Amino acid sequence: MSKMEVKTSLLDNMIGVGDMVLLEPLTEESFIDNLRKRFDHSEIYTYIGSVVISLNPYKSLPIFTADKVEEYRNRNFYELSPHIYALADEAYRSLRDQDKDQCILITGESGAGKTEASKLVMSYVAAVCGKGQEVNKVKEQLLQSNPVLEAFGNAKTVRNDNSSRFGKYMDIEFDFKGDPMGGVISNYLLEKSRVVKQPRGERNFHIFYQLLSGASEDLLKKLKLDRDFSKYNYLSLDSATVNGLDDAANFRTVRNAMQIVGFMEDEVQSVLELVAAVLKLGNIEFKPESRVNGFDESRVKDKNDLKEMCELLGIEQSVLERAFSFRTVEAKMEKVSTTLNVAQAYYARDALAKNLYSRLFSWLVNRINESIKAQSKTRKKVMGVLDIYGFEIFEDNSFEQFIINYCNEKLQQIFIELTLREEQEEYIREGIEWTNIEYFNNAIICDLIENNISKDECLRPGNVTDETFLEKLNTVCAYHQHFESRRSKNSKFLTDHSLPHNCFRIQHYAGKVLYRVEGFVDKNNDLLYRDLSQAMYKANHSLMKLLFPEGNPAKVNLKRPPTAGFQFKASVGTLMKNLQTKNPNYIRCIKPNDKKAPHIFTESLVCHQVRYLGLMENVRVRRAGYAFRQPYEPCLERYKMLCKQTWPHWKGPAREGVEVLLTELQVSPEEFSYGRSKIFIRNPRTLFFLEEKRRQCLEDLATLIQKIYRGWKCRTHFLLLKKSQVVVAAWYRRYAQQKKYQKIRSSTIVVQSYIRGWKSRKILRELKYQKRCEEAVTTISAFWHGTQARRELRQLKEEARNKRAVTVIWAAWQGTKARRELRRLKEEARRKHAVAVIWAYWLGLKVRREYRKFFRANAGKKIYNFTIQRIVQKYFLGLKKTLPSMSPIDKTWPVRPYLFLDNTHKQLQRIFHLWRCKKYRSQFTDEKKSVYEEKLEASQLFKDKKTLYPSSVSQPFKGDYLDINKNPKYQKLSSAVEEKVLLADVVNKINRANGKGAPRVFLLTKSNFVLADQKTGQVKASVPLPDLSSVSVSTQSDGFFALKLKEGSASAAKGDFLLSSDHLIEIITKLHRTGAATTDQIGVDISDEFLVQFKQDKVCVKFVQGTLKNGGTAACKRKNNKLLEVSVPSP
Repeated sequence: MSKMEVKTSLLDNMIGVGDMVLLEPLTEESFIDNLRKRFDHSEIYTYIGSVVISLNPYKSLPIFTADKVEEYRNRNFYELSPHIYALADEAYRSLRDQDKDQCILITGESGAGKTEASKLVMSYVAAVCGKGQEVNKVKEQLLQSNPVLEAFGNAKTVRNDNSSRFGKYMDIEFDFKGDPMGGVISNYLLEKSRVVKQPRGERNFHIFYQLLSGASEDLLKKLKLDRDFSKYNYLSLDSATVNGLDDAANFRTVRNAMQIVGFMEDEVQSVLELVAAVLKLGNIEFKPESRVNGFDESRVKDKNDLKEMCELLGIEQSVLERAFSFRTVEAKMEKVSTTLNVAQAYYARDALAKNLYSRLFSWLVNRINESIKAQSKTRKKVMGVLDIYGFEIFEDNSFEQFIINYCNEKLQQIFIELTLREEQEEYIREGIEWTNIEYFNNAIICDLIENNISKDECLRPGNVTDETFLEKLNTVCAYHQHFESRRSKNSKFLTDHSLPHNCFRIQHYAGKVLYRVEGFVDKNNDLLYRDLSQAMYKANHSLMKLLFPEGNPAKVNLKRPPTAGFQFKASVGTLMKNLQTKNPNYIRCIKPNDKKAPHIFTESLVCHQVRYLGLMENVRVRRAGYAFRQPYEPCLERYKMLCKQTWPHWKGPAREGVEVLLTELQVSPEEFSYGRSKIFIRNPRTLFFLEEKRRQCLEDLATLIQKIYRGWKCRTHFLLLKKSQVVVAAWYRRYAQQKKYQKIRSSTIVVQSYIRGWKSRKILRELKYQKRCEEAVTTISAFWHGTQARRELRQLKEEARNKRAVTVIWAAWQGTKARRELRRLKEEARRKHAVAVIWAYWLGLKVRREYRKFFRANAGKKIYNFTIQRIVQKYFLGLKKTLPSMSPIDKTWPVRPYLFLDNTHKQLQRIFHLWRCKKYRSQFTDEKKSVYEEKLEASQLFKDKKTLYPSSVSQPFKGDYLDINKNPKYQKLSSAVEEKVLLADVVNKINRANGKGAPRVFLLTKSNFVLADQKTGQVKASVPLPDLSSVSVSTQSDGFFALKLKEGSASAAKGDFLLSSDHLIEIITKLHRTGAATTDQIGVDISDEFLVQFKQDKVCVKFVQGTLKNGGTAACKRKNNKLLEVSVPSP
């Protein structure tokens, strides 16, 4: 970039103030007014130093395009107007170039745009990092994890149509080049109470409505669901449909996203079955039933929903029904079974629904982590994105708001500490004297919650209720300055009527919050009866044993499970330790109004959020030292026109230029300090003074530039006119001389033409007279020669007529003589023919009279039979000479000579074919018969089922391809195998980690098959044939096959074998024959997609057709932990 090129700056064309640190005067009113002024002009981003304030515009803005991404790419943070892309770019470049792990903390209340902000950060990082097939796949998986988590963790609330009801922290891992390698997601405090009950005007989690709206009829039938929302008690009806949300389309998006992330089809089906089970669970209702002892026992009213739920989970109906009616309490060696009343049964049902859904959500997060985790174990750079709930102050605040606000207290504490530390480090780095900054330290509030309130009252012996919990607080925290309760020993709150008796109040950094203790203990307990856990563990569903491990009877733990508060406190502690190891970046999201409408700015609502986000405190901390700092080079570049010595170019060091500039402007030395690489300005007024002087100077420079430009333009125009006049005059003079020359030349040509014409006509007259004289002589001569010629012609014609008359008379005489001779010859020929005919008739009559005595009445029949015999004899003799070859596959046969022999001809063909087949078979040895039997069995197994089969028909089954008994290389292996080797060949054993093959020697005997190392001959595996259940192959032309072992057998410990061979048809045919002869018949499954068991994991092997790069052979490639893809050349 050249020095005179104009660059956009944070200070250029400002609407309000782009950085709140520069706001003057700094009051809450001016702060809110600046936000409103920028919001009215669609400027939704504002800085507080390096912190970004984001206002939700509730409309689409043209500031998130690909051009904007390129505009903010590799630019200084303050170089352009405030934008979330600037913060994302600063964090990414620090991670890539300086090896600093980053974290981006996004906070704000529901509806403020936290989720969208996290998406924008991730999409920006995905756009600016590297490209490539693997990198793009990782980016796509990271981005597609959002729709899945939103479907299962987001819901419609009164404040937001897509509100995140859980906290999410994602660590995106990068390699040394800055390309993403994978990620890890952590979730915090899913609002599982929403599963069973939603406030008025709100919905349950999105996935329930998406499933019922977008699933096909077949899928709903399999899940035993109906599309009508009103049939499910857990779904609120007043907000079932939301404007702007297409649940059916979103369901298709979620299915597609799960496929991209790496979910198998059976896993998706299992997840949807559990979602359907939760809906069915909500429809189970109970009725009381009196017992003999006087206690009420709960019973299920309508068992249809219970039955369908048990079918979905694969659990016996009686087991779950008993778990809803009885509760078993274990203490040491004793078990006590008590009945549950109707209220307790409903509590157990709701507790099961909440635990089932929350554990399913945790499993989804872990499953996504398994797919998106980095495969390489090299050192990684990490960028964390924290999207977590903001501070909450409602009319009715309970346990959820308490732990959410505790989390925000911890985040505020680490925010203040890291901000001060960053300021202090920059001051030390620049050599500026550090002065202590006074600020409100909320560590005292964190200590109050951690050391007093958060101690688990639930674990205390005895009956623990909400009232005992409040009494304990009143005793322990009575005199704490941030704790208030009307029942405490502190007398100043006894008459505070704004503080109810069943509540306590904590003065947080963002303000006072009143908490109602009702439900605190139950929500903290989050108790699920052990009978229900054990019932869920007994289910045959593929996920239930993973979701309810405590239900395993072999691992019964009598200890109480940790409470929700304890778990959340531990999670927050881990999160804080993680954040302290990274460089923080902050995005504070603010909701401008409660109507979710654009162009509306509610001042009271924004003021409330500014207070509890601590933004004023943030500005004060930032301004406590120097309000503005900037490197010397951009500072000199921006203000150099204010001093004659620095304008237009300063040739010395930038710092000296800034010193000369400030000295020339007579700025007070108390208003700034010189750092090693930056100029520090204490008061915003000084900066605005420089900006005003710059603006005036720019106006003067603009006037000067305009004056010089206008003079240059007028001079250029005059010179152009002068040059044009000279050119026009030259062209005119040329034109005039050309016209004069042409006129003189035309006159000369006319005179010359007249003279030449007169001379030509005179010569012409002389030539014409001479020509007429010559023509008269010629004409007289011609007439004379004509007369002579005509006389001679008459003489010649007379002589010709005389010669022709003699010729005609002679020809007529010769014709008469020839005709007379012809008539004579014809008469003589007729006479001779008549004599011959008469003689023939006489001989015939004579013969008939002589032989008439020898003929009988049936002579005709005998002659017929004799004729037929001669024809048949002739037919057989001809057939003997034209018989086809003795090959059974020769289909030629002589042509039928007579129609009446058609049936005989066909029968003879059939008899001859049967006879030569018998002769051919009689030549077979037992070994050859066995080969043909194997070929016949291969035809039955693979014909019209596998593309590879036709090419194997012409190849003989050799069996021993390695000469195992003769080859000295395999002498050790041959001695290790006691039985006769039926087949020996080299196969490739496929590695599930990378899809590559390792060569192995494959031996087949009558009782087992052996896999050995090709180089050393060491036996790697020996499997008895009874342990082999089936063989799986594809329908394509590849050589891959899977040997599946029976579950529970001794050989199945390491899992199935996935192999490839050039003699696949022969290997599987011999396995099938040998297995049928010794044990149960081994099944052969032919499919383009089958599952293979590798130790504890099942991996899907999928065959796809396509164009291959290397040689056109089939290639196996690992797609993820659950999928191996085999590319097969197209036919």
